[in-house]
Amino acid sequence: MHPVVAITGASSGIGRATALRLARDGAAVAICARRPDKLEAVARDIEAAGGTALVVVADVTRPDDMQAFVDATLARFGRLDVMMCNAGYGLYGEIDTVDAEAMRAIMDVNFMGTFNAARAALPVFRRQQRGHLIVISSIVGRRGIPFMGPYCATKFAQVGLAECLRAEVNGTPIHVSVVYPISTETEFFSVMTRTSGFATRAHGPRQSPAHVADAIAGTIRRPRAEVWPYYPGKGLGVLGALLPAFADRLVKRWGREPLRDAQS
Repeated sequence: MHPVVAITGASSGIGRATALRLARDGAAVAICARRPDKLEAVARDIEAAGGTALVVVADVTRPDDMQAFVDATLARFGRLDVMMCNAGYGLYGEIDTVDAEAMRAIMDVNFMGTFNAARAALPVFRRQQRGHLIVISSIVGRRGIPFMGPYCATKFAQVGLAECLRAEVNGTPIHVSVVYPISTETEFFSVMTRTSGFATRAHGPRQSPAHVADAIAGTIRRPRAEVWPYYPGKGLGVLGALLPAFADRLVKRWGREPLRDAQS
């Protein structure tokens, strides 16, 4: 039986790549985001890849929108197997230079958006006595890096929420997975440039959205608590726990460098 998967933030990046990856396996994919034109384009690609698409224009910061997203998925497909909480964006800057409203805005999308989607899906999972919540965090949700405090804080918050929920449903047929991508080639960097007011350049390894999507497809088939698409990245979290001062020096070398007159 092919899964029914709902994906937030599916109009681009990891969300879009995962929708197309699952479509190739014949999945039914409900996609939501705020840009209807982008969503319709993704839906056409899902159908072309062999999947079935449902488009719902929704804002993850609005609980009613997330409830409507879940309700529409149930009305169309009769069940919900996976909720993938993917919507989010980045913000660059030193903590004392980040505007408080900008901090609240990124927390509202990245963390509250995850909470709202999870809160809408969980009652369905409990009624069905099965389900899978997938939270797209980041490697910086396990170890902060310089000048990305707002973004890192939202990703740490996602992880904390997921870990608590995973303990709550332990021993039941409901699964909770956290995905920890490294720097991924998406719209993330252009959006971060726009929200931060200047560009940055990342050092270190990168990966493609398709690579992350393959890892997510794997955990849908065989649920795991943690998914590391770039497995060596797991070592950074371990290093931060065992040798935090050394990790501070290491991540300073691999942090994002401001480029105030260029695009990243």
